[in-house]
Amino acid sequence: MAIVTLLTDSGESDHYVAAIKARILSTNPGLTLIDISHHILACDIAHGAYVLRSAFRDFPKGTVHLVAVDSTGGPDDAFIALQLEDHFFVGVDNGLLGLISDKPQQNLVDLNAINPVVTSFPERDILAPAAARLASGVSISTLGKAMTTFRKMTDRHVKATKKQILGHVVRVDRFGNLITNIQKDVFDTLSHGKTFTIQFGSEKFKKLHTNYHQADQGDCFVLFNSAGLLEIGIYKGNASELLGLAYDSPVNVLFEE
Repeated sequence: MAIVTLLTDSGESDHYVAAIKARILSTNPGLTLIDISHHILACDIAHGAYVLRSAFRDFPKGTVHLVAVDSTGGPDDAFIALQLEDHFFVGVDNGLLGLISDKPQQNLVDLNAINPVVTSFPERDILAPAAARLASGVSISTLGKAMTTFRKMTDRHVKATKKQILGHVVRVDRFGNLITNIQKDVFDTLSHGKTFTIQFGSEKFKKLHTNYHQADQGDCFVLFNSAGLLEIGIYKGNASELLGLAYDSPVNVLFEE
């Protein structure tokens, strides 16, 4: 079963997503289309990268991911097809795809370099046909001109020492939960045999939960979520509003012997 996923900032009130799907299915009606999200904030590269990074590895290897966030890009941004971690991605070289993995690409081509298509709707006219062909078994090397590199952006990284981890909120989800860039494997390594204090805003926590409902309704929970990232929330409440924290707010972990 060949799968094409779609991640866009197009919303669902206009015809854009339907037109993209129609072009894919016109090329191969036997493909399976799965929506990751069409509610990425308009032109928000960080939001799109976070959602894609959190989801793509859950799909079978060989899945094709059509990524249409800020699809018009800049005047020098290429339309690319990329093989990475045994998955395929088609999108705009605007920096988003450079944020989803630290692994080197396996293949990379410029989709619009040989016979350029001029269009105001590149998601439908350039990305959708390429995604459909990839999912139908066409070799990525035949889809365009080979490239050696694509755009890499510098993501927020934690600063970690034996005494502390300095992180930030990288996403406020629809529940108001605060998702940070502090990874569980880093915390586990540094916290071994030590007590810890997690600081955010004016709050200090010295314990972790393993599930949301371990906190009483209206109380704060702190846990490592299914993506292995430290998450802060209010059970049945909105942590961002109640704690006054938002994207890029600092969250720190202090260790004591």
